[in-house]
Amino acid sequence: MKFFSLTLTLMLTGILHGKCQEGVILLHGLCRSSSSMNSMERFLKAEGYTVLNVDYASRAHSVQDLAAKVIPAALHDPCFHDSERIHFVTHSLGGILVRNYFSSHQPGKLGRVVMLGPPNQGSEVVDQLKSWWLFKALNGPAGSELGTDFHSTPNSLGPVNFDLGVIAGDRSINWINSLWIRGPDDGKVSVERTKVMGMKAHRVIHTTHPFMMKNRAVLNETLAFLKNGTFCE
Repeated sequence: MKFFSLTLTLMLTGILHGKCQEGVILLHGLCRSSSSMNSMERFLKAEGYTVLNVDYASRAHSVQDLAAKVIPAALHDPCFHDSERIHFVTHSLGGILVRNYFSSHQPGKLGRVVMLGPPNQGSEVVDQLKSWWLFKALNGPAGSELGTDFHSTPNSLGPVNFDLGVIAGDRSINWINSLWIRGPDDGKVSVERTKVMGMKAHRVIHTTHPFMMKNRAVLNETLAFLKNGTFCE
């Protein structure tokens, strides 16, 4: 009887904390690596999520090719065998990969998505620099797709069809980039251009684009949305 009670308690604890029930895929941004999402990975693992921190060659392919290579492989990773739902937490370009993929695929086991600093309407920085050979060399095909014009990749994807929370930063440490950006920005993307039709919630945190995924307030807001579909009150 004691063994049965202990087993039941452990099962209920696992369910309540999301262990073996919910997974999270982390996707880093352009010119970054999975190590940039290490703080988020540790934080969500401590909360009981199964976490896959994906490393992908962000500069090697177009947005569509990256989405097609990265997202199906992550969704079918063996670590999610017991996961009933799989969420995404993305930084910058990673969010555009998610939008691209699910614009033409059924959500399936997809849970909620939190995007950090996504160029959902593109970035004026790309408008200014995408014709420079050095920009192309450093940022690859995907980088040049992230402008603000009507035909840019982010602006061609349409509204999102999943539960999405967007976190934007309004602090910049790159004043040159910020000269090109209208309104409050994080040094790469304006607060306004992080928004997308169909999103469920939007939150602005006083943090910068390169470091927002390490910010304590961002971590807490991310967790709140994954759990409840809303940001903190």
